[in-house]
Amino acid sequence: MIEWSAVVWTLVGVLVLVAVATTVLLATRAPSPWAPALAVLRGTAQLAAISLVLAGVIRDPVWIAIALVVMFSVAATTSARRLGAFRQRIGQVALAMVAGVVVSLGVVFATGAVAFTPRYVLAVGGIVIGNAMTIATLSGRRFVELADDRWDEVEGWLALGATPRRSTADLVRRAVHAAMVPTTDQTRTTGLVTLPGAFVGAIFGGVSPLDAGRFQIVVLAAIIAAGAIVATVLTAFLAPVRTRPAPLD
Repeated sequence: MIEWSAVVWTLVGVLVLVAVATTVLLATRAPSPWAPALAVLRGTAQLAAISLVLAGVIRDPVWIAIALVVMFSVAATTSARRLGAFRQRIGQVALAMVAGVVVSLGVVFATGAVAFTPRYVLAVGGIVIGNAMTIATLSGRRFVELADDRWDEVEGWLALGATPRRSTADLVRRAVHAAMVPTTDQTRTTGLVTLPGAFVGAIFGGVSPLDAGRFQIVVLAAIIAAGAIVATVLTAFLAPVRTRPAPLD
């Protein structure tokens, strides 16, 4: 049964927060000040729609698989668009994300760390896919930015006879490290600075704090494993550059 008063107050709270963020960005004359507000509004609409859909399919393995495929497709497309040259990057991003997501989820469910049930597959899969998208974007953009900023150095290596991959080896390492910093910091400070969503959601769902903590640490480990693979594979695809990459928007 929907409590409409709670829905109304939720919308009020969200609108006030969006207004605060937009006002601050407008005051500082930041680029695209309306983008965060539009993102929140779009996310709200999408969550409302997916909540209604999942209420009827969360126990059906076939529909769970379809939902994960849709999530993955949107995530890969979003990340690829952030890297420019969409048609060239979409395959690279998708392959890198497939590698990270499949390996991490395979370990999670094969070891029995989390029960292999439709609802857990959807929950953990969605979280891992979302974070894999973020790490793909961060590692890819950082590599392209470094290659552009330090092109004289890369060109010097190429002039000395180094292979394109060898000439960007240091840039790859830096890009992978930069992409992993947010996830690593979040994991290191879990319980001290933040209470992650999976942990809080499990407790609100009636799970004991101990079981919620166990579930959350598995999720965090899966995110780190997937992220490390995604960042490494994607930058390996991007590494052999022969011409200076175009600056990203």
